[in-house]
Amino acid sequence: MLNFQWILAGGGVILALVAFLWARRVTRRIERLSQSYWELRYEQGQLNARVGRLEPSATPAGEQGAENPQRPQTAFVPLSSLRNTK
Repeated sequence: MLNFQWILAGGGVILALVAFLWARRVTRRIERLSQSYWELRYEQGQLNARVGRLEPSATPAGEQGAENPQRPQTAFVPLSSLRNTK
């Protein structure tokens, strides 16, 4: 019975060591991915700034182009005016 307890304790220690090594490897991978993410964000900002300097008349996606410089004005509409009145 005593040998079984020692084997079980040794297995637990080995399992804890494997889990610790696996956690360190995952932590290093997360750090590398995070660093890559922020480097890409920085590069994207740099490229956006360069494109903005090259094409100052460009408008963001979804807005009207240079052919229609007047943007329609939006007005406040109260919700009470949208109710069906009987």
